[in-house]
Amino acid sequence: MTFQRARSEEQRAARRQAILDTASAMLDEMPVAAVTLNELSRRVGLAKTAMLRYFESREAVLLDLMDDRTATWLTELEQELAVVDPDRSGEERAEQVADVLSRSLAARTVLCDLYGAQGGVLEHNVSVEVVRRHKRASLANLAVMAGHVRKHLPELGDHAEIFCLNALLMGGALSAYTSPPPSLLAVYESEPALAVHQIDLRSALRLTIITSLVGLLPRS
Repeated sequence: MTFQRARSEEQRAARRQAILDTASAMLDEMPVAAVTLNELSRRVGLAKTAMLRYFESREAVLLDLMDDRTATWLTELEQELAVVDPDRSGEERAEQVADVLSRSLAARTVLCDLYGAQGGVLEHNVSVEVVRRHKRASLANLAVMAGHVRKHLPELGDHAEIFCLNALLMGGALSAYTSPPPSLLAVYESEPALAVHQIDLRSALRLTIITSLVGLLPRS
């Protein structure tokens, strides 16, 4: 696609959305680390200098995309958590929440990859205003997620938000180890004993989430 210069706020908004949609499609093909501003601008059909009129950096694009994908996921998560049985004990409901969260996050590898890159990469090379907007969106999303979890585990109380933050961060951290490079796969194949700690994202997330929940639930 090619664009003429945007002349109105509506056109600017359309350009920004086209950039976000293209970046999203790229992330379905490649990891966050492989997304470059040059390739993004080529696919969008804008010169790199023109791209910078809409987003100040690659990281700014990906932060906005992470906030958008998180909001979309949280709408789906609310529906997925409906399977939690309110008549079960706190520990049983915690296990059900852990099952849903681990399955849901593990199925969204792009979102986990974005959270894995957030602190060390994406929040760098961006202006104060971009970070401010991102943090406001992040806090709003976190409050929504905590509300979904607290609905099924009211025992968490004020601990719900820190639990949700930890779950997202662990999803990001663990996802980095679930797609080994070819050299590592070759080592595992030639010497299976070295693959003893190879990570399955859903299983690792479930263990982390249930451990966190059990530690935060009040003792009966």
